[in-house]
Amino acid sequence: MLRIHQIKLSLDEMQNLSQQSLRRACARALKLPPEQIREAILRKRSVDARDKGDVHFTLTCDVSLADPKREERIAQSSRPNQIALVAKTAPEQDVFTMPTAPWPKDEPRPVVVGAGPAGLFCALVLAVRGARPILLERGRPVDERAKDIEAFENGGGLDPDSNVLFGEGGAGAFSDGKLTCGLSNPHIKTVLKTLHTCGAPEDILVSQRPHIGTDLLRPVLKNARERLIALGGEVRFGCTLTGLSLTDGKVSAVRCVQAGQTEEFAAKRVYLAIGHSARDTYQWLHDMGLPMEQKPFAVGARIEHLQSDLNRAQYGKAAGHPALPQADYKLNAHTPDGRGVYTFCMCPGGQVIAATAENDGVCVNGMSRHARDGRNSNAALLVGVNPADYGSDHPLAGVWFQREMETAAFRATGGFRAPAQRVGDLMQMSATKQFGKVQPSYLPGVEPGEIRCCLPGFVIDNFRLAIPQLARRLRGFDDPDAVLTAPETRSSAPLRMLRNQRRESPIGGLYPLGEGAGHAGGIVSAAVDGLLAALEE
Repeated sequence: MLRIHQIKLSLDEMQNLSQQSLRRACARALKLPPEQIREAILRKRSVDARDKGDVHFTLTCDVSLADPKREERIAQSSRPNQIALVAKTAPEQDVFTMPTAPWPKDEPRPVVVGAGPAGLFCALVLAVRGARPILLERGRPVDERAKDIEAFENGGGLDPDSNVLFGEGGAGAFSDGKLTCGLSNPHIKTVLKTLHTCGAPEDILVSQRPHIGTDLLRPVLKNARERLIALGGEVRFGCTLTGLSLTDGKVSAVRCVQAGQTEEFAAKRVYLAIGHSARDTYQWLHDMGLPMEQKPFAVGARIEHLQSDLNRAQYGKAAGHPALPQADYKLNAHTPDGRGVYTFCMCPGGQVIAATAENDGVCVNGMSRHARDGRNSNAALLVGVNPADYGSDHPLAGVWFQREMETAAFRATGGFRAPAQRVGDLMQMSATKQFGKVQPSYLPGVEPGEIRCCLPGFVIDNFRLAIPQLARRLRGFDDPDAVLTAPETRSSAPLRMLRNQRRESPIGGLYPLGEGAGHAGGIVSAAVDGLLAALEE
């Protein structure tokens, strides 16, 4: 089988792509008649918009020829980065079909804490192994959670246990469902295939920047839960882990509270996938002696532009072609103090959302639906922070640093409204009184003014230095009417829980996982972390 890279397709060809036209495109790349192509499989698809006058798609395909001997001759006469001979691969496996070792019969049921990507994939693999895991989630099932979030956005009260941060699916369930990952691990494909098996679009298996979208992610989560239960797992919603019992330095039991009732049950293995915002859990884990250390992270604001302006900047005259996805970006700039400024978690056609679980703080994040058809785009604009900024060497000092910004925003607006400022006003160091063509999308609403009311001075200084640099790479990034909504403080965990190569902490039988433990960043990397932990003997 031949793997062909950089197959060029016009936008019109991509819009009308079929199996027959895919074979023709592969034949064209190989300079062969189409009838010589026995099979063509699309492996990867991306947009090439470097030349705004020639925006097109590039594909990677696996091709079998009618004459297998010809494949070897073609590969030998081609550059490996263009055409290479590869073995025919078996169908990609999900967690339900991957080979696993059986769970030890003499061990109690393992406990997984947190139903975000790390906890969910950990529980699924444990269930496949026959472990009958118990999954504890302090929040609610995803449909109930969505109703709680909608009520809050419309002016209702905040439920500290059911919001954008807590509930089935974790914080990633109410983001963009982005599935990009900086890791190089074969189980990335396992995660993607599992999500597809549970109902995610097939597109995530071939897209260069796969995403599901908040709306389509909800049924995927419900299907995954049903598969987990069918395999013998148990899911307890509204159930908060409140303590661990140790015997000889090892976990022997867990304590949890559900519907006001405390329960304790035996457990030798506890997989801790609590997410990066379970601050109460961080506190009692530290108090009981779980080793933690400070780590750098980043803070800033969400920047919003008109999606139509961004499409024109990235695609030129091709903007609006039905084959093209909504344009996105990923930018960074160096600043004199060495911190750097970068964009993160870009949400095309999305909205800025309230990402708080505390009744005295404001924190923002971004999300979008599968269609990405909102009027605005948004992305985190972040500045690096490090432990020297925290003012203390306590392991939880980064959490306190986050909270200072969040409570400052709450005080400045008198509630859950978020401080917001036009980019033009930020550059002039003046308060925003009204917004222009870009109207803020954040709910429950924004308070025009100055975002320095809640962000450190070095963040504001770095923004003003970096925005002109970023605009040289993306036309219009410095649009005076672009809106900055603050603060974004939870880009990642501000601490790391110590663990060994088997992902086990110095407390035997306790496995800190995912973003909350400081060992992942994003849906896929967290899911891989949980999956690998569950495979350990």
